[in-house]
Amino acid sequence: MENNITTISREELEELREAFCKIDIDNSGYVSDYELQDLFKEASLPLPGYKVREIVEKIIAVTDSNKDGRINFEEFVSIIQELKSKDVSKSFRKSINKKQGITAIGGTSAISSEGTQHSYSEEEKVAFVKWINKALEDDPDCKHLLPMNPSDASLFKSLADGILLCKMINFSQPDTIDERAINKKKLTPFTISENLNLALNSASAIGCTVVNIGSQDLQEGKPHLVLGLLWQIIKVGLFADIEISRNEALIALLNEGEELDQLMKLSPEELLLRWVNYHLANAGWQKISNFSQDIKDSRAYYHLLNQIAPKGDGFDELPIKIDFSGFHDKNDLRRAEYMLQQADKLGCRQFVTPADVVAGNPKLNLAFVANLFNTYPALHKPDNSSYDLNLLEGESKEERTFRNWMNSLGVSPYVNHLYSDLSDALIIFQLYDMTRVPVDWNHVNKPPYPLLGGNMRKIENCNYAVELGKTKARFSLVGIAGHDLNEGNPTLTLALVWQLMRRYTLNVLSDLGEGEKVNDEIIIKWVNQTLAKANKKTSITSFKDKSISTSLPVLDLIDAIAPKAVRPEMVKREDLSYEDKLNNAKYAISVARKIGARIYALPDDLVEVKPKMVMTVFACLMGRGLNKIKQ
Repeated sequence: MENNITTISREELEELREAFCKIDIDNSGYVSDYELQDLFKEASLPLPGYKVREIVEKIIAVTDSNKDGRINFEEFVSIIQELKSKDVSKSFRKSINKKQGITAIGGTSAISSEGTQHSYSEEEKVAFVKWINKALEDDPDCKHLLPMNPSDASLFKSLADGILLCKMINFSQPDTIDERAINKKKLTPFTISENLNLALNSASAIGCTVVNIGSQDLQEGKPHLVLGLLWQIIKVGLFADIEISRNEALIALLNEGEELDQLMKLSPEELLLRWVNYHLANAGWQKISNFSQDIKDSRAYYHLLNQIAPKGDGFDELPIKIDFSGFHDKNDLRRAEYMLQQADKLGCRQFVTPADVVAGNPKLNLAFVANLFNTYPALHKPDNSSYDLNLLEGESKEERTFRNWMNSLGVSPYVNHLYSDLSDALIIFQLYDMTRVPVDWNHVNKPPYPLLGGNMRKIENCNYAVELGKTKARFSLVGIAGHDLNEGNPTLTLALVWQLMRRYTLNVLSDLGEGEKVNDEIIIKWVNQTLAKANKKTSITSFKDKSISTSLPVLDLIDAIAPKAVRPEMVKREDLSYEDKLNNAKYAISVARKIGARIYALPDDLVEVKPKMVMTVFACLMGRGLNKIKQ
């Protein structure tokens, strides 16, 4: 094999990750030589069988660096680098597309038109269209767009004015966007662009990764970007209540001898799997370990539906009988269709078709199960439990804001629980990288950690994270040690996370100001000068200034930066009740996002004048203002 290794762009890397997941049908994180061989066979290469085997053997020899007969994602990327300049790579991609029925489209941007091919899943498009049609069917603002036709490209056209996206964000996370900020009538290219900015910045604020995607991409309806964003938005809504502090009945899923804090560390996906297996155990059926390979025959689903269907025990509850007559059908597709007819009795047929079940599409099956859980959890909180009620408090608004900020930047893995997911410091190292604090990755212990001494490796990481904070980032970390991060000490962990967020925010400003250092005084001075120049009567003395609770300085600053963005009739200026202040704050944050400021703060942060979050609001608006001047 030739040694001319070609570089792979971030965009291609994301595509490869998607392709890898499609090949890795058992979700093991590895691809075996057999799976690779299948792909080459499907590629219809004009090569005899022995030649295909030779290529596979060569690939295994060159790329299977740890010689375990399996290939992980990193090894897979190096295969593609080797194949990239050859005909094999074209066939390879064709086979990937063919394997899962995905639609391939030529790139449309200046860069991608040179031959990049983006692919998107037809199944996902159909599932998302049906979900949106149902979710927003009664919304008068969407009447001109719905229902969309699942079998054509109307989804991509319908999202182009930004209204549907804004509505879906509010459907998944109510009250994220102030409806008064959405442009709904007499739309122009400018007001459409504002809507799309509002949607993107609000998606970011609820923890969606909005990297390498702009309003122009959505306006052009680039399928792979649109579907990627939509899936994240839909998932936020589906997973919102799969969390113990919001649904205490999940405590019923505790295993024998398991502590509550262990259960609370599970991700929504892991909790869903635990939930399905809880019901399968009650049905006397074998457990499943994934939402792909193990559900393809629909039989686990039959038993799950039978367990969760209402039995008519409750007041005003009518029983729903699950018909098992299709359970023994010899044809997988027919059996899946019969099963979905039973799911339809529960009003939960969304997300999958019989083909998606039989193909084991992990994303759509996960969505199908999440929707079942949200509709019929069929769990009862144990009566005699002696668990720590403090654990059930749930995350604070501040913790959620920090978590959403991290996830929006694309950290991996996704942060579901702020403290336990930071216990090995890997997320912190990624944030250091993003805030230009140099990390020596050779110094970092990476998972999987051994059973014996694994936590010691994590503590070593945490010690290094604290050391970097003190020496390279010059953070104030008095009294913070590695074990504090590892054990999830809330106060000390938040102290580090806040300084990371502050550094990230100030870096953006510094870049706009040609590298000039920015601090609180500079931001406050800029805010007051901008307000004075626009003949506004408001001003601030600090980020603790009580007048900020009205949001009037924020709204006036937005008006100074982007005249006409704020509609005066929406703002209350005198005799403000708490409700009036909250309404002003909701409007201010949505309009700020609409003019392009990526704000993570919540309306309460302004009303309660939380200085840290207030600083980020003014810093983001300063960034928007400086950007405007540069343009």
